[in-house]
Amino acid sequence: MASIDLDKVLDKAWADKSLPEILAAPVAALKGVSERDGELLQEAFGVKTVADLADLKYARWAQALAALDAAK
Repeated sequence: MASIDLDKVLDKAWADKSLPEILAAPVAALKGVSERDGELLQEAFGVKTVADLADLKYARWAQALAALDAAK
């Protein structure tokens, strides 16, 4: 089972929200992602929510490549 310290990855306003609320949140709910970053992600890739970012094929491809490198 996966786990994550929500205080480390979410802005304080989102740390006490449920997982469905977090996934539906704008990407700016993630710590270090600004409102402007969210706008740019939406313009470039159509990403509006945390779930959209998680489903972004380019992010998945990059994660798979990094995992391959780590496995060597």
